[in-house]
Amino acid sequence: MDVLIVDGYNVIGAWPELQALRDKDLAQARDLLIEKMADYQAYMGNRVIVVFDAYEVPGIEKMTQYRRVQVIFTRENETADERIEKLVGEVKNIKTQVYVATSDYTEQRTIFAQGALRISARELLIEVDNIEREIEQDVQVQHSKKVRSKIPLNEDVLEVFEKWRRGKR
Repeated sequence: MDVLIVDGYNVIGAWPELQALRDKDLAQARDLLIEKMADYQAYMGNRVIVVFDAYEVPGIEKMTQYRRVQVIFTRENETADERIEKLVGEVKNIKTQVYVATSDYTEQRTIFAQGALRISARELLIEVDNIEREIEQDVQVQHSKKVRSKIPLNEDVLEVFEKWRRGKR
Protein backbone atom coordinates (compact mmCIF):
# COMPACT_ATOMS: atom_id res chain seq x y z
CA MET A 1 0.00 0.00 0.00
CA ASP A 2 1.17 3.50 -0.80
CA VAL A 3 1.00 6.25 1.82
CA LEU A 4 0.90 9.96 1.02
CA ILE A 5 1.95 12.31 3.81
CA VAL A 6 1.06 15.94 3.09
CA ASP A 7 2.85 18.91 4.65
CA GLY A 8 -0.39 20.87 5.06
CA TYR A 9 0.78 24.46 5.40
CA ASN A 10 3.49 23.99 2.77
CA VAL A 11 0.88 22.82 0.24
CA ILE A 12 -1.56 25.58 1.23
CA GLY A 13 1.20 28.12 0.60
CA ALA A 14 1.96 26.64 -2.82
CA TRP A 15 -1.53 26.15 -4.31
CA PRO A 16 -2.94 29.45 -5.66
CA GLU A 17 -6.55 28.68 -4.69
CA LEU A 18 -5.59 27.71 -1.14
CA GLN A 19 -3.11 30.56 -0.85
CA ALA A 20 -5.82 33.13 -1.64
CA LEU A 21 -8.20 31.45 0.79
CA ARG A 22 -5.51 31.29 3.49
CA ASP A 23 -5.16 35.06 3.40
CA LYS A 24 -8.89 35.40 4.20
CA ASP A 25 -9.55 32.38 6.42
CA LEU A 26 -6.84 29.86 7.31
CA ALA A 27 -9.34 27.34 8.72
CA GLN A 28 -11.24 27.28 5.41
CA ALA A 29 -7.99 26.76 3.49
CA ARG A 30 -7.16 23.80 5.77
CA ASP A 31 -10.66 22.36 5.35
CA LEU A 32 -10.52 22.67 1.55
CA LEU A 33 -7.11 20.96 1.44
CA ILE A 34 -8.44 18.12 3.61
CA GLU A 35 -11.52 17.82 1.38
CA LYS A 36 -9.35 17.63 -1.75
CA MET A 37 -7.13 15.02 -0.10
CA ALA A 38 -10.24 13.01 0.84
CA ASP A 39 -11.31 13.00 -2.81
CA TYR A 40 -7.76 12.04 -3.81
CA GLN A 41 -7.75 9.20 -1.26
CA ALA A 42 -11.14 7.92 -2.40
CA TYR A 43 -10.05 7.89 -6.05
CA MET A 44 -6.53 6.54 -5.61
CA GLY A 45 -7.14 4.19 -2.68
CA ASN A 46 -3.89 5.24 -0.98
CA ARG A 47 -3.65 6.06 2.70
CA VAL A 48 -3.42 9.85 3.15
CA ILE A 49 -2.09 11.71 6.20
CA VAL A 50 -2.17 15.52 6.36
CA VAL A 51 0.13 17.16 8.92
CA PHE A 52 -0.26 20.74 10.16
CA ASP A 53 2.21 22.68 12.28
CA ALA A 54 1.15 23.67 15.76
CA TYR A 55 4.72 24.72 16.57
CA GLU A 56 3.89 27.91 18.44
CA VAL A 57 0.41 26.88 19.53
CA PRO A 58 0.19 25.59 23.10
CA GLY A 59 -1.43 22.23 23.57
CA ILE A 60 -1.14 18.56 22.85
CA GLU A 61 -1.03 16.78 19.54
CA LYS A 62 -4.46 16.39 17.95
CA MET A 63 -5.35 13.62 15.50
CA THR A 64 -8.66 13.39 13.67
CA GLN A 65 -10.09 11.46 10.76
CA TYR A 66 -12.09 12.94 7.89
CA ARG A 67 -13.43 10.56 5.26
CA ARG A 68 -10.53 8.15 5.78
CA VAL A 69 -7.91 10.93 5.73
CA GLN A 70 -5.88 11.15 8.91
CA VAL A 71 -5.32 14.76 10.00
CA ILE A 72 -2.58 15.56 12.53
CA PHE A 73 -1.91 18.85 14.29
CA THR A 74 1.55 18.57 15.85
CA ARG A 75 2.09 19.06 19.55
CA GLU A 76 3.57 22.20 21.04
CA ASN A 77 7.23 22.75 20.07
CA GLU A 78 7.05 20.15 17.27
CA THR A 79 7.23 21.22 13.63
CA ALA A 80 5.33 19.51 10.85
CA ASP A 81 8.69 18.51 9.37
CA GLU A 82 9.67 16.71 12.57
CA ARG A 83 6.33 14.90 12.73
CA ILE A 84 6.52 13.95 9.05
CA GLU A 85 10.01 12.48 9.56
CA LYS A 86 8.67 10.38 12.47
CA LEU A 87 5.68 9.26 10.40
CA VAL A 88 7.91 8.16 7.53
CA GLY A 89 9.88 6.02 9.97
CA GLU A 90 6.68 4.56 11.43
CA VAL A 91 4.88 3.64 8.20
CA LYS A 92 7.78 2.83 5.84
CA ASN A 93 8.36 -0.88 5.39
CA ILE A 94 9.08 -3.35 2.61
CA LYS A 95 5.41 -3.45 1.51
CA THR A 96 4.72 0.28 1.87
CA GLN A 97 5.98 3.07 -0.35
CA VAL A 98 5.77 6.45 1.35
CA TYR A 99 5.41 9.71 -0.59
CA VAL A 100 5.73 13.10 1.06
CA ALA A 101 4.06 16.11 -0.55
CA THR A 102 6.19 19.15 0.22
CA SER A 103 8.17 21.78 -1.62
CA ASP A 104 10.53 22.27 1.32
CA TYR A 105 13.95 21.31 -0.09
CA THR A 106 15.47 20.47 3.30
CA GLU A 107 12.54 18.22 4.15
CA GLN A 108 12.80 16.51 0.76
CA ARG A 109 16.45 15.63 1.40
CA THR A 110 15.62 14.27 4.84
CA ILE A 111 12.80 12.05 3.66
CA PHE A 112 14.90 10.79 0.73
CA ALA A 113 17.44 9.59 3.31
CA GLN A 114 14.67 7.60 5.01
CA GLY A 115 13.64 5.91 1.77
CA ALA A 116 10.50 7.94 1.09
CA LEU A 117 9.79 9.66 -2.19
CA ARG A 118 8.67 13.23 -2.59
CA ILE A 119 5.95 14.90 -4.56
CA SER A 120 6.27 18.64 -4.84
CA ALA A 121 3.22 20.71 -3.94
CA ARG A 122 2.93 21.67 -7.62
CA GLU A 123 3.04 18.03 -8.78
CA LEU A 124 0.36 17.13 -6.24
CA LEU A 125 -1.81 20.00 -7.48
CA ILE A 126 -1.49 18.75 -11.07
CA GLU A 127 -2.36 15.21 -9.96
CA VAL A 128 -5.38 16.40 -7.93
CA ASP A 129 -6.61 18.56 -10.84
CA ASN A 130 -6.28 15.59 -13.22
CA ILE A 131 -8.20 13.35 -10.82
CA GLU A 132 -10.97 15.96 -10.46
CA ARG A 133 -11.27 16.13 -14.27
CA GLU A 134 -11.39 12.33 -14.53
CA ILE A 135 -14.10 12.15 -11.88
CA GLU A 136 -16.10 14.84 -13.67
CA GLN A 137 -15.78 12.95 -16.97
CA ASP A 138 -16.82 9.67 -15.30
CA VAL A 139 -19.90 11.36 -13.85
CA GLN A 140 -20.82 12.85 -17.23
CA VAL A 141 -20.43 9.45 -18.91
CA GLN A 142 -22.67 7.83 -16.29
CA HIS A 143 -25.31 10.54 -16.74
CA SER A 144 -25.24 10.23 -20.52
CA LYS A 145 -25.68 6.47 -20.54
CA LYS A 146 -29.24 5.61 -21.34
CA VAL A 147 -30.63 2.35 -20.07
CA ARG A 148 -31.40 0.28 -23.11
CA SER A 149 -33.86 -2.53 -23.29
CA LYS A 150 -32.64 -5.90 -24.46
CA ILE A 151 -35.71 -6.00 -26.67
CA PRO A 152 -35.79 -3.31 -29.36
CA LEU A 153 -38.87 -1.14 -28.75
CA ASN A 154 -40.01 2.04 -30.41
CA GLU A 155 -40.14 5.32 -28.49
CA ASP A 156 -43.96 5.28 -28.04
CA VAL A 157 -43.89 1.92 -26.29
CA LEU A 158 -40.91 2.97 -24.15
CA GLU A 159 -42.80 6.10 -23.12
CA VAL A 160 -45.85 4.05 -22.06
CA PHE A 161 -43.66 1.67 -20.07
CA GLU A 162 -41.91 4.59 -18.38
CA LYS A 163 -45.29 6.07 -17.36
CA TRP A 164 -46.33 2.71 -15.93
CA ARG A 165 -43.04 2.42 -14.10
CA ARG A 166 -43.59 5.82 -12.49
CA GLY A 167 -47.19 4.93 -11.58
CA LYS A 168 -48.78 7.28 -14.12
CA ARG A 169 -51.42 6.29 -16.61
